[in-house]
Amino acid sequence: MVSLKQVVCAAAAVLLTCAVARAEEGFPFGTEMTLEAVPQPGSKRIPNIEIGDHGEVVLELWCKGGKGQFSVAGNTVIFVPGPLQDRSCLPAKAQADDELVAALAAVETWKRQGDVLTLIGPKTLRFRTNGN
Repeated sequence: MVSLKQVVCAAAAVLLTCAVARAEEGFPFGTEMTLEAVPQPGSKRIPNIEIGDHGEVVLELWCKGGKGQFSVAGNTVIFVPGPLQDRSCLPAKAQADDELVAALAAVETWKRQGDVLTLIGPKTLRFRTNGN
C-alpha cells in the first residue's frame, strides 16, 4: 500500500520538475550566447551576446563591440542598442556588424527551446547558450 508520505513526495517531485522545466524556457537573463552563424572569411570570430540579470547586454560582434538593453514582457522583446566601439574594422565586417545590430533592434518576439533563443522580427536570429 502507498503511504501518504510517498504520495506527497511524488507530487512535490513532479511540481519541482515542472518549475525547473518552465524556468529553463524563460528569457535567458544572466546568460552568454553565440549567434548561430558561420565565421566570415579569414576569421574564426562569431558574434556573441552576454545578457545580464536585468537585460543589459554586452555585444561582441564580427569586429565591433558595444552595449545594449533587452526589455521583455511575455513573449514580446525590445532591444535598444547603445553606442558601438569602432575597432578599425574592415568595411565588410563593419557593415555586417551594423546589419546585425539593426536586426536585433527590429526584433519583436522571442522563443526559447532548450539552449536556443530565437529572436523573431524581419530577420530571425538564433543564439545558442555557451557551454561551460
